[in-house]
Amino acid sequence: MKLKITKLEYSAILPTYVHPDDSGLDLTSIKDLEIPSGESQLVPTGIAIELPPNTEAQIRPRSGLALKHQITVLNTPGTIDEGYRGEIGVILINHGKNPFKVTRGMKIAQMVIAPVIRVEVEEVEYLSETSRGSGGFGSTGLTSG
Repeated sequence: MKLKITKLEYSAILPTYVHPDDSGLDLTSIKDLEIPSGESQLVPTGIAIELPPNTEAQIRPRSGLALKHQITVLNTPGTIDEGYRGEIGVILINHGKNPFKVTRGMKIAQMVIAPVIRVEVEEVEYLSETSRGSGGFGSTGLTSG
C-alpha cells in the first residue's frame, strides 16, 4: 500500500517509520515557534498526502514530548480524511508550566494510517439489551475485583 506525499515547501521532511515495526510515521515541523504555557499553536509540516482508498490518517502525540514537556496533540487523534489534499498541520498544546520551543525539523507528532469502515445509518425504535446497558463514565468503579 502506498502513501503519496508532496512537499509544499522545500525544507519539509518526509514522514518516516524509525523502526521497521513502528505503527506511526514521524511528522516534523517546518517552522520555529514558541508555545506559551497553557496555549496551543498550529504547527505546519510542509507536506500534503494522498491516502490509499478506504483509509484515514490519525495524528497522535509523541510520548516523549508528553512525558518530558507536557506537549500533546490538542484534538488527539486528529483525523485526516481520504479526500483532504491540503497541508498537514498539527495542533500542539502546552500543558506545561514553561514556554515550549518548537524548532524546524523537530519531530512533533506521529501519523498512523488506519482502515475506515463506512456504515449505513439505520434509525430504530430500540437497541438490543446487553449486560452493561447504559452504564458509563466510571460505572465500573476505580478498583478491580
